[in-house]
Amino acid sequence: MAQNNTYGTVSGGARHGNGLLNGADAERAALLGKPDGHDSLTAKLGRHMTRDISKSWGDLMLLGCYIITGLLDSSSVQVWGSFVSMQTGNTVYLGLGLAAPYASTRWIRAGISVSCFCLGSAFFARYHRYFGQRKRWVMVSAYTLQLLMILAAALMATLGPQTGPSGGVTVWVAVPIALIAFQSAGQAVTSRVLSYGGLTSVVLTSIYCDLFSDQKLFSAFTENVERNRRAAAPLMVLVGALAGGLWAHSEWGMAGALWTGVVLKAMVTVGWLLWKADPDI
Repeated sequence: MAQNNTYGTVSGGARHGNGLLNGADAERAALLGKPDGHDSLTAKLGRHMTRDISKSWGDLMLLGCYIITGLLDSSSVQVWGSFVSMQTGNTVYLGLGLAAPYASTRWIRAGISVSCFCLGSAFFARYHRYFGQRKRWVMVSAYTLQLLMILAAALMATLGPQTGPSGGVTVWVAVPIALIAFQSAGQAVTSRVLSYGGLTSVVLTSIYCDLFSDQKLFSAFTENVERNRRAAAPLMVLVGALAGGLWAHSEWGMAGALWTGVVLKAMVTVGWLLWKADPDI
């Protein structure tokens, strides 16, 4: 009888007793992305990106965004004459401008910022709701879009003509204001996504009120986490505003502040990419 030189393969694609796959099964497993019974890197990355990120300690990321807010607002209000994140001041500028529309163009700049912030809020809120509130890929892609908008504004400020708080509202002023205001709304929406409603990264007045009306204002550090967040938020804005003011008075001006914002936003984006996920249920 002729010997069957199949080198131990078993008909029907069964496993050997030692648990190893035969040649046909190994090839098929490799095509399916699971060589030797182990998940491929692509499969692991896919699971990583589709899991919900944990809300735990997410307030630290939001506090970091307050630095970006202070940085961009302090420099933009000096260079462009309007805020790009905190819209209370812009609303006041808008009202003053409507009362005296020919006195300056500040109200037009403020109006652009308010309008684009509202559009950004609508866009990012629906983006998160449609694709998954805390899906990692949703968070990372949303912040990547914000990063690209700051990057585009930084390029315009670097390559374009010198701009100031007065004069006509050219494309070199209107477009950067619109881009930064739009992306700022994404930070505010994140506070809702992570259930830290008090840390919008763009509002301080309500935080001041809640902080100093807190019944446990002077309790120990470990006994009042909410108080700690409220106290940290203005400090982060102050740090950012200081940096923005220094840039605004330097030869780099608004461009320097925007490039710093690019770096900070990139760090937050990478942070969401590496952030721990909710435990599997």
